Amino acid sequence: MDYIKNRPKNPFVLTAKSLAEKMRGVDMDKALKIVSCTLGFFLCVYVMQAVVHHKFDVLREQQFLSSTDIITIKDRERQLECLARNIYHEAATEPFEGKVAVAQVTINRSQHGNWPKDICAVVYQKNIFLEKVVCQFSWYCEGHGKAKPIRSREHFDESYKVAKKVLLEGFRLDIMKDAYYYHADYVNPRWNKEKIGKIGNHIFYREDKKT
Repeated sequence: MDYIKNRPKNPFVLTAKSLAEKMRGVDMDKALKIVSCTLGFFLCVYVMQAVVHHKFDVLREQQFLSSTDIITIKDRERQLECLARNIYHEAATEPFEGKVAVAQVTINRSQHGNWPKDICAVVYQKNIFLEKVVCQFSWYCEGHGKAKPIRSREHFDESYKVAKKVLLEGFRLDIMKDAYYYHADYVNPRWNKEKIGKIGNHIFYREDKKT
């Protein structure tokens, strides 16, 4: 009996017990790490959201996100169509740069206080001069206030591609950044404006000369 009571403990049992205890310790460490990582992740997300919301609040205060600046897809498609028609009627047979220049003049006007803010309103704008109706772009008056028909689908498709490139992709000719006027090279309206240069058959101008 004394032998049984005092006999050495089975080393394999001791090893199994210590292993189980170690495993419990490892599992606890893993669990703590997972919890810490999860809390850290959610904390990062919360901080990022707070920063983003703050930036949007600042933008709203600066009126960069005002309702007048928000363009819907439908509005953008309408403006794209107006711009393409203007390029087509004004510069259908002009080179690529000539089409871009006409598009830039149209957009420049929409961003200037002397013209409407909407591209379509710029294209179809009329004024009364000496009791005569004058269109900003002559082709519209030639159609007696109606959209002139598209007679060349090929030229219109080219004009539409240029309109997309300028309006949607932001393509610009640096020399046309402040161009607001142009006329065909076969006429001489004797404008008191600063000449920018000639592209194709059109001569482009900045605002009135400073005297």
